[in-house]
Amino acid sequence: MKKIKYLKIEQPIGTFYLTSIDASVLAKVATVERRHENPDAVQREQSTTRIKDIAKYCGDSDATFPTPIIIAVKEDADVRIDEDYILFNEDEVLGEVIDGQHRLEGLKASNYLSKFQMPVVLMFDLFPSQKAYVFSIINSKQTRVNMSLIYDLFALSDKRSPYKSCHEMARALNIEKGSPFSNRLKMLGKKEENQDFASLSQGTFIKYLLELITKNPDDDTRRIKNGESIEPNEKLVFRQYFIDNQDAVMFKIILNLFNGVRDAFETEWDNPKDYIISKPIGFGSVIKAYPTIHRIGVSQNKLTRDFFKDTFVNFKNYLELKDIKLTSEYFGSNEQARTKLSNLIIESIKPAANSGLA
Repeated sequence: MKKIKYLKIEQPIGTFYLTSIDASVLAKVATVERRHENPDAVQREQSTTRIKDIAKYCGDSDATFPTPIIIAVKEDADVRIDEDYILFNEDEVLGEVIDGQHRLEGLKASNYLSKFQMPVVLMFDLFPSQKAYVFSIINSKQTRVNMSLIYDLFALSDKRSPYKSCHEMARALNIEKGSPFSNRLKMLGKKEENQDFASLSQGTFIKYLLELITKNPDDDTRRIKNGESIEPNEKLVFRQYFIDNQDAVMFKIILNLFNGVRDAFETEWDNPKDYIISKPIGFGSVIKAYPTIHRIGVSQNKLTRDFFKDTFVNFKNYLELKDIKLTSEYFGSNEQARTKLSNLIIESIKPAANSGLA
């Protein structure tokens, strides 16, 4: 019999037991039952993407799962409780997972199962309705954390990561006088005092800027933390700068780029209530079009403010030719609208589209 220490906890729903179990043992004794297989089960279908992400995360040198997996112990399980220990047969099923199926399946899919002890709550004598209640309360009462705050917390890390680099660029652009984003980024996701023109959250800024650096920021972060190299990718125009620790170069390019945008669209940039160029859809569209702009600039040995200004003056002329205004009347706020606006930027700098506009 497997013997584990426990803490006894009394709450209105009844008595339950907090303990820790080796993940390799838990993988054998805990089952996951899903509603499409058993009408009394509470679990949703597995997300293979989430399981793969957790399996990768298990390889992080600081990987941690501090919240407990909740197990409804089977009525006929071979288990007993004495004053100091819970004893159970580790060759038989102990119970059903109420919360934590993806953590458990991710661990099982990784190569690190033996490295983890998992906090576990054991609940006895639960009816199907009580299982459903516990599951629904846990999963319906969670509040999603603002992504701007999550990105802001990367400033506390002592290791490089794409998230930290983007956060530091956002912070610098927000405080630098003369920056097009000076006091215009909502750093924690909400406007502060005297931020009347703030139209972009730090979370949105970083989400789009990451697209120039990485396809998988979590994987890059883990690799750097583990002392592994990250692979170059020519399609990601900022990636080599990041690999070479040239964050100052990325900062200067972004500063020049959006100063050029502001110079070309001065009225529109300073009127976010009426125009979208400084809002998420506009910022995201410029970033989406930037790889094309970047390659042209590099080929001409120009990534200057004037180069970007000329590029977006051409774009402005192109919009006037097509009688399109940068307002929500012409563009929505979804990814499709972002792609539409990005494509217009790219069309305006192609030789065929630039005829008569250069």
